Amino acid sequence: QCNLEGKWKNELGSIMTLSPLDKNGFFTGTYHTTVTANSNLVTKESPLMGNLNVFTADTQQRVFGFLVNWTFSNSVTSFVGQCFVQKDGTERLQTTWLLRGSAATEEDNWSQTSHRVGTNVFTRLNTEEA
Repeated sequence: QCNLEGKWKNELGSIMTLSPLDKNGFFTGTYHTTVTANSNLVTKESPLMGNLNVFTADTQQRVFGFLVNWTFSNSVTSFVGQCFVQKDGTERLQTTWLLRGSAATEEDNWSQTSHRVGTNVFTRLNTEEA
């Protein structure tokens, strides 16, 4: 069974920590990114909140979504994904994300999501790595 609780690291080195799920699949956590569009920004740990679909009979490879509210810029990122349990029992979170920044004007609105879509794969950090 896929368990989201714990520490996860993506292929870029960003780390997120997820709380235990409540009975409806909601969770909170923190996200520390290693990448930004502006190299002058000092990144900080940012809060996240999300939900795992607990209403399906398939408990092995559930879908989920979460939102990160960045503490170092006026932007948020939404992630959607699925947990895949490998044959050896390890879990991988395959995600797609959309970054939304603040536009100076409504006419500039298009620029705040254009080319700000990507994917990340998260693997669980074991206690020695955390």
